[in-house]
Amino acid sequence: MPPAVRNIAIIALVALAIVAIPGGGTAADLVVAVISLAFLATIAFFAQRMYMENRLTLWSLTTAHRALLYGGLALAFATLVATSRLMATNAGTLAWILLLAAAGGSVFYVWNESRRYRV
Repeated sequence: MPPAVRNIAIIALVALAIVAIPGGGTAADLVVAVISLAFLATIAFFAQRMYMENRLTLWSLTTAHRALLYGGLALAFATLVATSRLMATNAGTLAWILLLAAAGGSVFYVWNESRRYRV
């Protein structure tokens, strides 16, 4: 049996078990929650690791640039947290796009300014 057919059969069996077994949907919700928490923990670990490796670079930024960088990151985080509420309406979707663009623009601006050589 080819591996692709085997993998599809495994997925079909898992889906059948979720549908057929009582409480299967609850178990599936639990698995999704555990995977989501593991993903968030990985992101937090990566962020902490990046901060520890680039402390000198971050502290060599001016106070205004550092505030703009942290503000942009906080705006992106708050926007991603509010995604489900913002995506409920068309205006919210537009606001979501604009907020993430503003956050990305501020981080890009700080990165660009940190690379600029000034005497």
